[in-house]
Amino acid sequence: MIRLEYDRGTILIYGMQTPYSRWDERVGAYRSLAMYYRDIVDFLKASNFEFVDNVLDLVPCPFLSFRAELKDYQESAVNAWVKAGKRGIIVMPTGSGKTFVAMKAISIVSEATLVVVPTLDLMDQWATAASDLLDVEVGLYGGGEHTLEPVTVATYDTAYLRVEELGNKFSLIIFDEAHHLPSPGYSHIAEMSAAPYRMGLTATPERSDGLHVELNRLIGGVRYEVPIKDLVGRHLAEYEIKRILVDLTPEEKKEYEESYNVYVNYLKENDLSMSSPEDFRKLILRSGRDPKARTALLARHKARTISINSSSKIDALAKILENHRNDRIIIFTEHNSLVYMVSSAFLIPAITHKTPKKERREILKKFREGIYRAVVTSKVLDEGVDVPEANVGVILGGSGSKREFIQRLGRLLRKREGKRAILYEVVSKSSEIAISKRRRDGVEW
Repeated sequence: MIRLEYDRGTILIYGMQTPYSRWDERVGAYRSLAMYYRDIVDFLKASNFEFVDNVLDLVPCPFLSFRAELKDYQESAVNAWVKAGKRGIIVMPTGSGKTFVAMKAISIVSEATLVVVPTLDLMDQWATAASDLLDVEVGLYGGGEHTLEPVTVATYDTAYLRVEELGNKFSLIIFDEAHHLPSPGYSHIAEMSAAPYRMGLTATPERSDGLHVELNRLIGGVRYEVPIKDLVGRHLAEYEIKRILVDLTPEEKKEYEESYNVYVNYLKENDLSMSSPEDFRKLILRSGRDPKARTALLARHKARTISINSSSKIDALAKILENHRNDRIIIFTEHNSLVYMVSSAFLIPAITHKTPKKERREILKKFREGIYRAVVTSKVLDEGVDVPEANVGVILGGSGSKREFIQRLGRLLRKREGKRAILYEVVSKSSEIAISKRRRDGVEW
């Protein structure tokens, strides 16, 4: 008799070989990654083979009822996912209610579900939402917590460390901010989970390293996508984007040009073109054996740091703060050095990856309540923070990532009566103009 067993993130198939499996002489059975469990079962059923299935050991789950009403586009997203066999990715802007889509999906499956999130803050937010919308006990895996419940929320870090023990406990696995999943290590969470149903949620699945193509294998393809422009006004706040160009100071300009020329001259001397992320990765590899390439990369980094952290941006920010005295403002930077400069100059609370969790929560609480009218941050508020009161954003520095740009805009788009959001890009007259162009090119507004 054919028999399927779960073994530490893999499936053992006794009795015959199936698709995706290889012989493992150590156990006298064929072995497959757990993620192919559903495909193996479908193959055996389609072939009319009798088999014993001992793979899933699900956390007991009551019937789950979704205690809310979906908007039309959220309903369309859920329906598209169900039609695709309850696998795949939902692409929706920040603030459009991806959590509601997920909760409806959980209620449809109505079996044990694992939700994987990138941060502890998001873990807490998801736990609260599941408890409220599904009226169910919620377990936590992260921040020192290790409790299993019908709906369990885990951070990517903890799920990666504990996937062997969690891999056969759930029928549905949901990856929030799913663009994190293809990262080295995190992909094992999907590979070593036997969950037959899968959902990915993200505002922008693309990654600069191209690894987003792995999402098709790990979760399934994009099943539903809605751009910001389709939701603005009715479901998201109206908004505008303003770009402000500033000059480098004479000292900054001199230092910038000296450093940037070192980089550009190296490219010219070696007939190198930086037309894609792959070209840049090749240059990084080259720097390991070519000291001049390393010098050029360091010079590029120095020039970029000067342009992004120009002190001229402080003057531009002062005018923005003056013009928005009664608004709630989030200021985004690339580096912590500029965070602390802004915080000191304007007495604005700062949040970085070094900010203790308790302090960060207190700052955001006072920001929501209006006690603080502005906060300044590097990257830690780019995703997973709900601040519907924010209506003005200021980007003082950032990468060329479209995802980062959309996430920062998304922090401002939570719908509120009479709200109109403004996102300022303060850009120095340097190579930063090209960075700004890259992050905005091809984005469907």
